[in-house]
Amino acid sequence: MNSSLRSETKTGTHRRILVIGGVAAGMSAASQAKRREPSAEVIVFEKGPYISYGSCGMPYNVMDPERRIDDLVVLTPERAINDRGIDLRLRHEAIALDPDSQRVTVKNLETGAVTDEPFDALVLATGASAIRLQLPGMDLPGVVVLRELTDGGHLKKLLASHPKRAIVLGAGFVAMEMCHALTERGLKVQILKKRPRILRGWSEETVALVVEELGRHGVEIHTGMEITGAKAGPDGRVAAVMTDQGPYPADLVLQAVGIRPNVTLAADAGLRIGETGAIWVDQFQQTSHPAIWSGGDCAEAYHRLLRKNAWLPHGTTANKQGRIAGANTVGLNQRFAGIVGTSGFKVFDLEVARTGISAEEAAAQGFEPATVTIRQSSRAHAYPGSSPIQVTLVADIPSGILLGGEIVGREGAALRINVLASALASHMTVSDLQGLDLVYSPPFAPVWDPILVAANQLIKKVRAQEVRP
Repeated sequence: MNSSLRSETKTGTHRRILVIGGVAAGMSAASQAKRREPSAEVIVFEKGPYISYGSCGMPYNVMDPERRIDDLVVLTPERAINDRGIDLRLRHEAIALDPDSQRVTVKNLETGAVTDEPFDALVLATGASAIRLQLPGMDLPGVVVLRELTDGGHLKKLLASHPKRAIVLGAGFVAMEMCHALTERGLKVQILKKRPRILRGWSEETVALVVEELGRHGVEIHTGMEITGAKAGPDGRVAAVMTDQGPYPADLVLQAVGIRPNVTLAADAGLRIGETGAIWVDQFQQTSHPAIWSGGDCAEAYHRLLRKNAWLPHGTTANKQGRIAGANTVGLNQRFAGIVGTSGFKVFDLEVARTGISAEEAAAQGFEPATVTIRQSSRAHAYPGSSPIQVTLVADIPSGILLGGEIVGREGAALRINVLASALASHMTVSDLQGLDLVYSPPFAPVWDPILVAANQLIKKVRAQEVRP
């Protein structure tokens, strides 16, 4: 973004700030703008019935039939209005944006009324939508997605009728968590997938442990097939998923094949869409228009390792970007440091986490990657209750720079990834990682932490082996 435009924005005073979309990025932006500039008129337009909820908690809520889906609500409309002073318009959808005149056309989904809303500053937090397979029968009752809180509520109602067989289409994070949740609810679960392996982008060593854990709990995995649709039973509900290898009976079908950013409003308005397909933003969360910011699952994020924008939607990123976008609408000029691609999930008793890029991704980015995978006890050998932890590290051979890592285990695996995430954010080499003073105590870690053991092995494969001063 042109620096003169940014300095102009910083010194300007915005009295009417519109936020399109709620949840993590939208409500963070609205709350921050109102707190920083109490005199500003801050209006949030949200097309759904909820403004703020923990969507990542839905698989665990679904697992418990006694919990209400509303337990995941973080901020109620009443609190947003009364405690934060935000003008909230639920069930309102932005249908057009004119950046030149700085106006948004908004439709009231309850009454059908359409209004023209001017703005001094605008934050686009339109999020992302679940991809739905455009195949025959994929709109049958019993075929669901899990993205919005209303999706979770619908799924819980379906589970109350005690279906016996579930098919999960896809094999990403949500698919893994839902295999766990549905199995806990007593269903026989099968994964159907076109690609030959699950968890695309993860190392073979990590995938092998996840497959083993799924099998240990009775989840069947069928890959390398073409999904052709779904078939109804006599009651009109889904009864089977159809494939080129024959039908697979099911009472419940979960489509978990991914999400895509909601960029239609921005694209139609002529805003720049990045190479990833999400809304392009700079590190100030500003779009290609000086009065419009964006954040969350609809927007790109600066990747600190790749030194360019990426699209890796995540709740923590959405909250940070929204907070910065909101502050910058009132001239604070805050900067988003960026991401390194940290994520994780739990499937049954297994914690799985990653950060940075894989060896395959590193090669595609022009690095010369080296990788190592080790298994080590989670605690000192004499302390009871230890379990294996698997660590995979990736580094660039010529420079020794750490590029990524994966950690899998039954205790402490997910949080150990934070060491690697911090190392990546600091552009550490393998030798830097090798020299870290990590905690040692028999209940928590062996004298050589698994991360240090992996670094000791990886250092043998890189050329830069001196610890930086």
